[in-house]
Amino acid sequence: MSSESITNESDTFDIGDTTIHRLGFGAMRLCGEEIIGPPEDGATARTVLERALECGIDFIDTADSYGPGVSERLIGESIGDPDDVLVATKAGLLRNRESDWIPHGEPDYIRNQVLTSLDRLRTDTIDLYQFHRPDPDTSFEDSIQTFAELQDEGLVDQVGVSNVSVDQLETAREHVDVATVQNRFNVDDRSNADVLEVCEDNDIGFIPWAPIDAEDLDGHGDLIDEIADDYDATRRQIGLAWLLERSDVILPIPGTSDPEHLESNVEASKLSLADEDVQRLTDAGE
Repeated sequence: MSSESITNESDTFDIGDTTIHRLGFGAMRLCGEEIIGPPEDGATARTVLERALECGIDFIDTADSYGPGVSERLIGESIGDPDDVLVATKAGLLRNRESDWIPHGEPDYIRNQVLTSLDRLRTDTIDLYQFHRPDPDTSFEDSIQTFAELQDEGLVDQVGVSNVSVDQLETAREHVDVATVQNRFNVDDRSNADVLEVCEDNDIGFIPWAPIDAEDLDGHGDLIDEIADDYDATRRQIGLAWLLERSDVILPIPGTSDPEHLESNVEASKLSLADEDVQRLTDAGE
């Protein structure tokens, strides 16, 4: 399969003044095992990023905690800061050698992290800066206000939030114009359907993490396989196609460290599921 014949055909969505294709790329898997340290094959990781752009992906999502720092650095070294690609990153989680994800939303920490992210991504302004997870030991409003201040100072263009409830999203919107929300959502996991509804009502981009989680796809394996056979597609492609059909504000960011898997994911943007099949998948997870 050649990347020259593969083009991202997903619809578009506006994040601030930037128009992106709705199918993006999540760069978490470009790190080592347990998302700690460098990848086993750095050259392949760079190839994946370069091929993503060749295939028409113009929205890449990462975080300072991926590696930590590894994913951002790879992006900066591989593609730099192209004008036609929106690179989103996140702050608000600490890592340790045990691979834990520890919430840390203290304002001074976020202010420090934005500087390291700017350096690793080789840019003067972060296109989309997201609060990775609310910190129970820090006022949510204080954390969000810091992101708003970074935007006012020109270090950040757009602000997003992640792993939030409806109430937290509404609180964030009182302090800053929230461009995106990144919460878990896929064919099987609809636990954030209420947050998605708020995003739809307010034209906020909804970035589903774990969009094609294998275990979640297994939960409806027989149905997905039946539909996949009809479209000569894979389970993952059907899962992505359903997300793209489910809502105009959904921005899936499937991640991979394999160039062929990347191309397969992009191919999903060409699928046009029948309304009946979209509804069957929708009903299966409710």
